[in-house]
Amino acid sequence: MSLIPSFFSGPRSNVFDPFSLDVWDPFKDFHFPTSVSAENSAFVSTRVDWKETPEAHVLKADIPGLKKEEVKVQIEDDRVLQISGERNLEKEDKNDTWHRVERSSGKFMRRFRLPENAKVEQVKASMENGVLTVTVPKEEIKKPDVKAIEISA
Repeated sequence: MSLIPSFFSGPRSNVFDPFSLDVWDPFKDFHFPTSVSAENSAFVSTRVDWKETPEAHVLKADIPGLKKEEVKVQIEDDRVLQISGERNLEKEDKNDTWHRVERSSGKFMRRFRLPENAKVEQVKASMENGVLTVTVPKEEIKKPDVKAIEISA
């Protein structure tokens, strides 16, 4: 185990990714008491996969246990995609004895700057089995018209 925290966490992360608005936290590997417990941190930092196909940008987020009404997908400032939501804690009954509370709760928000070829007016979102899929179609890149010029003698 290294004593130096890794700047490149996860197999797909890239600190040089111009589309990510995630901010590097130099203290994320240190354990400080916070208002969010370690058990809940997994939900607060919802993981998102982003792939680009020839037709669209496709983002998938694992959001288990939430209904589609509890999740918001918004476009702001022209090309910033925001995914947010909240899972509330289960109501406590005074007669219940809790032995473990491991399921995460709390608010989450992820923001992504979309590239210029994104058709933000045609974004679609769907949710199935706890996975939110956001599809952002891409504009066709117009190839420049090339006109051959004859060279005279």
